[in-house]
Amino acid sequence: MVDHLNPEAPVSKSMKALLLLPAMFCLLVLSACGLSRGTYEPIRSYVLEIEEGGKALETDASRPMNVPTLLVSLPQPAPGFESQRMAYEQVPHELRYFATSQWVDSPARMLAPLITTTLENGNDWASVIQLPSVVRGDYRLDISQVALVQEFTQQPSRIRLTLRAQLMTVFDPRVIGTRNFEFREEAPSEDAYGGVEAAHNAVREFLVELKRWVSTILQSRQSSHG
Repeated sequence: MVDHLNPEAPVSKSMKALLLLPAMFCLLVLSACGLSRGTYEPIRSYVLEIEEGGKALETDASRPMNVPTLLVSLPQPAPGFESQRMAYEQVPHELRYFATSQWVDSPARMLAPLITTTLENGNDWASVIQLPSVVRGDYRLDISQVALVQEFTQQPSRIRLTLRAQLMTVFDPRVIGTRNFEFREEAPSEDAYGGVEAAHNAVREFLVELKRWVSTILQSRQSSHG
């Protein structure tokens, strides 16, 4: 029979339960700390770079005199690709980011020195200048909508690089060429590093194609002007 005359009995049980709560909380915190230490992974940072001697960086020593100067603006990222975060897709149109892998800079900014180096190692330009600069060039190359994402929507996964290039004159501002580029490369492994390797292949193809496209426009313009 329940003791209605002695209120101390149920109060005592409640107090015991309350006293146990801090101890249980401490145990949970300690367990969580131990688990987080056991599953901790360091952040890995990757860079986009093209080795000297690659097809995109071949140097032509027969550069003629009186060739124009090219200005290259800082490439602009597409929405979702403004940071160092390494993007991937498991379903179309849904961007996600690797937790422990990232680029050292945004893909757009990493492309800037590669584009400049590739275009200056040829015979089309007297010099290729990265903007901002006080130098007043003859032509300007603008790169925008840069996106670099690893697609896990099929097997094997693949890297997709897309961007838009625009070439224009500087003295009399006029667009003389516009092109959308898109490259896809299969990843050698189903992880972030596999995407890094595929990204280098995609960038290498882009640099070769960009150099060819710019050169074709310039030669066509020079031929039409006698």
